[in-house]
Amino acid sequence: MRSAELKQLALECGFDLAGIANAAPLAEATHYLDWVSRGLAGKMGYLADHRADKRRDPRSLLASARSVLVVGQLYNAPMPYSTCFDDATLGWISRYAWGDDYHEVMRARLKRLDTLLQGHTPCETKICVDTAPLLERPLAQAAGLGWIGKNTCLINQQQGSWFFLGEMLTSLDLDADVPPPDRCGTCTRCINACPTEAIVRTGHNSPEWELDARLCISYLNIELKGEIPASQRSGMGRHVFGCDICQDVCPWNRRAAVSTDAPWQPRQIAPPLAELAILTAAEFGSLFGGSPISRTKYQGFLRNVAIAMGNTADPVFRVPLERLAQSDDAVIAEHARWALGQLKSSVECA
Repeated sequence: MRSAELKQLALECGFDLAGIANAAPLAEATHYLDWVSRGLAGKMGYLADHRADKRRDPRSLLASARSVLVVGQLYNAPMPYSTCFDDATLGWISRYAWGDDYHEVMRARLKRLDTLLQGHTPCETKICVDTAPLLERPLAQAAGLGWIGKNTCLINQQQGSWFFLGEMLTSLDLDADVPPPDRCGTCTRCINACPTEAIVRTGHNSPEWELDARLCISYLNIELKGEIPASQRSGMGRHVFGCDICQDVCPWNRRAAVSTDAPWQPRQIAPPLAELAILTAAEFGSLFGGSPISRTKYQGFLRNVAIAMGNTADPVFRVPLERLAQSDDAVIAEHARWALGQLKSSVECA
């Protein structure tokens, strides 16, 4: 099978982008390992443990691999960006989590693609969706899908940056695509817009910018378990799961492509904080089951809701916060007490 044929099959299986990269050591691995060694991954141990070194070379996952098919799945639903919402009673959920869990959807589509490939040209393959120790964005760049922006997201010139990535490693020796040029230029909108200043200089030219995950809102309200440092809570705004700001302000997303694909259509966009604050554990599971939001667990989600209510400084949230402050869960209770303090401070300053 030729590269063009495999990429066409990928599009027929429901993917929006497809490209081929060589299964070979990645130059970007040097920076990645340095990033990890400097502690910028925070407490995401799965990025820094024994699997970190495997990310140097895709062949650590499939020894016979000669090529990597990288696919992109557009998830941009036809709804406004977070920067267009100003209703302080609503919490914000990151765009990628509005619909179904992408891991399952993309894996199923890649398995279908693998079945079609094996029926045509039997070969060894391995499917990867997010959790495998691969440097996905550098691979996607090598496969011609886009360049890596200053915000560290993959940006496609025609369709923007709202993409999930997946890979199929194969023993087939396929013609690789050509990486596109970096078209961010001198633009720094993502850097300037980040409320927590998480996009920082590397001190050298390639790359010039990197993400300090410890400061990123998405890290704080998804990846970080337990207590969030008090000094970092005010910068989180009303984000109860993830953050899209650096993508919302990106000029390449002004006319980003929109998906009508059923799995990515919204369940929740910006739900009322007061309603989220009174969810029981069972209701949380029912509302967000099969969604990426379930990753925070019940404790983490109510922790995030408490911070969001505190950051509004709106006294309308006093009653739900007082209720959360009486929670048997020490983490939820502590963050609710912090939020009540924020409400009190706003009244005193008025």
